[in-house]
Amino acid sequence: MPYAHVLVGSDDGVTTITMNRPERRNALSEAHMAELLDAFRAAGDDAGCRAVVLAGAGPAFCAGHDFADMAERDVDGMRRLLGLCTELMRTMQRLPQPVVARVHAVATAAGCQLVASADLAVAAEQATFAAPGGRGGWFCHTPMVAIARSVGRKRALELAFTGDAIDAATALAWGLVNRVVPAARLDEETARLARAASRGSLASKALGKQVLYGTLELDVDAAYARAIEAMAGSAVTPDGREAMRAFVEKRPARYPARR
Repeated sequence: MPYAHVLVGSDDGVTTITMNRPERRNALSEAHMAELLDAFRAAGDDAGCRAVVLAGAGPAFCAGHDFADMAERDVDGMRRLLGLCTELMRTMQRLPQPVVARVHAVATAAGCQLVASADLAVAAEQATFAAPGGRGGWFCHTPMVAIARSVGRKRALELAFTGDAIDAATALAWGLVNRVVPAARLDEETARLARAASRGSLASKALGKQVLYGTLELDVDAAYARAIEAMAGSAVTPDGREAMRAFVEKRPARYPARR
């Protein structure tokens, strides 16, 4: 479908979804989030898609929620909007493919939440990250759900309480991003990580992503119990058998396209 706020392209199995509201610094209005959600779902259903890259056009990666779309909403309207935002974030993590954020500039509030919700993230050296609600009258409650799971409690509270931005090097040290590179290498390194993360069996990777996110919310014993069942079951799938046979026979494994 044609989008007003999103660009979608594909290159050799990697789908790139680009937020394209540069005049609004890619702020997340309801219409923008609805288009992003649709684009992610379409990528997830595309049998030819092996990885998804989320990018932003213009001077910002994403400046967070669009306050112009929020200022006059009542409580039910705000619940609907924030529920849509949550569904977008959760959909990124439910996709069978790896999702990589390509962060070229500032990622603020819900924009930082997008980075934290992506499976992987590559940032340009000049990128910055912030949850600025703590400096004003509207705390970043929903962004901190994802951000805290990436950086841990103490660092998340520092971001949330102070509202201060951190630079890309700090984001790397804190675990919010996987790579920091010069701007000239951002596209290349993002594509390289997306392709590396998507090689091998797509079916195995999709199950692995699902189980990993599920076990993060469990205690250790429950996490191991779930992981045992997933690993035992996947061992006897065609792709699991192929992985073992290829290793024993000292040959490259051969996996079909995503089923």
